[in-house]
Amino acid sequence: MRLTRSGTGDAQSLNQEVISDSDGEFSFANIAPGPFQLTITSAGFAAQTFSGTLRSGENYIVPQNALAVANNVTDVEVGLSQTEVAEEQIKIEEKQRVLGVLPNFYVSYIANAAPLNSKQKFELAFRTVVDPFTFIFVGGVAGVEQAQNHFAGYGQGAQGYGKRFGAGYADTVAGTFVGAAILPSLLKQDPRYFYKGIGSTPSRTLYAIANAVICKGDNGHWQVNYSNILGSLAAGGISNLYYPEQDRNGAGLTFANGAIGIGATAVANLFQEFVIRKLTPKVPSSAKP
Repeated sequence: MRLTRSGTGDAQSLNQEVISDSDGEFSFANIAPGPFQLTITSAGFAAQTFSGTLRSGENYIVPQNALAVANNVTDVEVGLSQTEVAEEQIKIEEKQRVLGVLPNFYVSYIANAAPLNSKQKFELAFRTVVDPFTFIFVGGVAGVEQAQNHFAGYGQGAQGYGKRFGAGYADTVAGTFVGAAILPSLLKQDPRYFYKGIGSTPSRTLYAIANAVICKGDNGHWQVNYSNILGSLAAGGISNLYYPEQDRNGAGLTFANGAIGIGATAVANLFQEFVIRKLTPKVPSSAKP
């Protein structure tokens, strides 16, 4: 309880506090006559204030009262962690299929998408290499190679087709995991293409081509795309292990395959920027028009 009084004339200013007993009773002693204000407070209850005037020789009895429960306002902020936000965005990306069929997982239509952690980068790479369309595509390429007798050392027939298919799938797995999971995790880079969608055609063209050699880091800053460059070279080097001996060319094949990989990325980015979005049914609503 607090008793306050502002002094006027010869009266003294007063500011006293007391605590009530277990029955809620309290008292102030030696209070000079004059106007006063009494404030009753208790945790969790709304304060009540009484005003009055104490006359000389009078004992002022405060009317019995019950404090009302205070109207507490509690603000609760609920949010997702960066990892959880990225996980939700990955689920959206995994539904992105060109014409509803071809996987289009490695493009983000959200400009400020949350960066992926290492686990998510590996999960996205695995999801890509085991997608049914990946096997269909590699199988089609192997069939064309066999029809043209490309990599003749593999021979013909089912055995030759199997070797071509295995080599093509090994290229896909090596390129995807090295360039989109292992190196991005080590170098803290984002393996996805971030759709621009605005600006002039020349600026978007330059942006798409440049993204073959630059990328967004996990810190949100643009940097040299070492993951794609080194990944393409690594995939080219690994291919020397299983291609026919007469088709191996040491460093020549490595750099040739690496250059092809970088060039293919630039072409794919151009399609992403100008064509593929229009053919992808499920695009997040926050994507730029």
